Amino acid sequence: MFSKILIANRGEIACRVMRTAKRLGIATVAVYSEADADALHVELADESLCIGPAPSTESYLSIEKIVQACRQTGAEAVHPGYGFLSENAEFAKALDEAGIVFIGPPADAMRTMGDKIASKNLAKSAGVSAIPGSTEVIKDTKHAEEIARKIGYPVMLKASAGGGGKGMRLARDESSCREGFERATSEAMSSFGDGRVFIEKFIERPRHIEIQVLADSHGNVVHLGERECSIQRRHQKIIEESPSPFIDEETRSAMGAQAVALAKAVDYRSAGTVEFVVDPERNFYFLEMNTRLQVEHPVTEWVTGLDLVEQMIRIAAGEQISVRQDAVRLKGSAVEARIYAEDPARNFNPSPGRITKYSPADKSDFIRVDSGVFQGAEVSNFYDPMIAKLIAYGETRALAIERLELALDRFIIRGVASNLPFLSAIAANPRYKEGALSTDFIDQEYPEGFDPADVPESKRALIAAVASVVHEAYAERASLISGQMPGFSRKISNAWVVRIGDHATEVNLRFGDSKIEARCANEVLNLESRWRVGDPRFEALVNGDSVCVQLEKRGVRYRLIHGGVDVNCHVLTPRAAEIFRHVPERRDQDTSRYLLSPMPGLLVRLAVSPGDRVAEGQELAVVEAMKMENVLRADQEQTVAALLSKPGDSLATDQPIIEFE
Repeated sequence: MFSKILIANRGEIACRVMRTAKRLGIATVAVYSEADADALHVELADESLCIGPAPSTESYLSIEKIVQACRQTGAEAVHPGYGFLSENAEFAKALDEAGIVFIGPPADAMRTMGDKIASKNLAKSAGVSAIPGSTEVIKDTKHAEEIARKIGYPVMLKASAGGGGKGMRLARDESSCREGFERATSEAMSSFGDGRVFIEKFIERPRHIEIQVLADSHGNVVHLGERECSIQRRHQKIIEESPSPFIDEETRSAMGAQAVALAKAVDYRSAGTVEFVVDPERNFYFLEMNTRLQVEHPVTEWVTGLDLVEQMIRIAAGEQISVRQDAVRLKGSAVEARIYAEDPARNFNPSPGRITKYSPADKSDFIRVDSGVFQGAEVSNFYDPMIAKLIAYGETRALAIERLELALDRFIIRGVASNLPFLSAIAANPRYKEGALSTDFIDQEYPEGFDPADVPESKRALIAAVASVVHEAYAERASLISGQMPGFSRKISNAWVVRIGDHATEVNLRFGDSKIEARCANEVLNLESRWRVGDPRFEALVNGDSVCVQLEKRGVRYRLIHGGVDVNCHVLTPRAAEIFRHVPERRDQDTSRYLLSPMPGLLVRLAVSPGDRVAEGQELAVVEAMKMENVLRADQEQTVAALLSKPGDSLATDQPIIEFE
């Protein structure tokens, strides 16, 4: 066993690897960029070393600097986590030449499986089901159109060296095929330094299901069942679970056998994941093999009882896998939600900045939080915007989802936008709870996008009741402070009107010894709570069910967050509400003459010049954020008056890029 390992990564995965290493009695070394000097993984490590400036190409992606860090600290092995150099065969080779163990698969296996084209050819020869398509490298847009016509639309253009949704575009016709090829090629070059793209048939209503495998140097290969990863946005997973609610034992066994066959064919060692696309009839097709630890590995750990990081370390140290195939059992159900610093209401645009308040759900026998941040930490624009992973376990899938919902409602993040409301909305979605999943779930369920200010009818009474109870408590406290609210009396304050946008809800409260009765229209809610003024979470039993509503007092308004809802509301007396109706609304500044950057990022390209007449839907600019290229298009026909930014500029959210006449 190793005495010291270096973790060539950052964020939550670096912290997670350190936890296992320390449990095994292994000393840890953290490497960090100048932007991460105060990061949590640096604090948790036994030793730490700065390896360069903030750009990952000058720090976390520098093979030479990480090898030198190993030599300098005496680290015997390197765990790469995921992302960065985790699937870089040259990195594994460089470590081997330096006499340092790579905690991962052999370089040749990574090289073969990291190339989407080579991996598909190998999969076919190993008897693994493959998606119809062409594995030849696309030369140009004309070549892309020719191949797409032969396969038949819709098709998916994919970067050969891709992963994480980068370098991937869906095309349903020749126009989107041409543009998709250009964007996929450009994004692939930016992210992987390899612009090769291939095309395959797009499976309608697909499910994304993957098989976890373990392989050692003694010829043992096992699979640990499947993970369902069908809830995705921009081809990136955000909610995963194990086992899948769709896969039966026969299909699981068949998929597992093919995954094991592929691992053996490539002479694999370490933990790896074979990904499949599964159609509604449970036909499955090989997608790719990820030769690293997956982001979603905790759900497999929970249902199997195995620590995958420990298995990787032991395999790298020459030990055998600690479990045999006939002993693998999937017990219960686990669900993981990826929490990102991004704004779902603005098309999931990244939201870098400082986390001013961070209070995750309490860990328990059923809740796990993998995080790499803390209150006051900075979410950098240089790296992936993931803040944490929240994992819930239950004896049944329904119970795991129920626990996930409550834990999401308890998770507090301030200072940056997060996708917490969106994750909560998905967890509460009836179709999700039924297990009727597909990779286009989000597009189908939220065709107009997601707005946390839209309060569903099922949540309106609860939000109004909690707002009223909270407001009355603040009002009562104010009445006890000299001069703040003279003459306040509970006798005249039991009736309130809660305004959220244009909608008003009347609430009548009745206080008992231990309960509060709230009447909202035809609905009656009985609340039992120990909440006190100043608490950021209103936790209660509402008609017998556990509920958590986050709240902030914002002057005369309250911000309430619960179950996918994030709203500001006024709580008024009936008379004040009547007067409020006549108060004119504040009008936002007219920005229709400008193209604004929807996110912080780098302006990669301007596609127009002053004087150009642009059509609706025409490309105007490309902004890169978190290594993803975002195409900005004209929303109407208009003429370009001036360019206010130039390629290479770093843009802030809502910074003007183009002015129109």
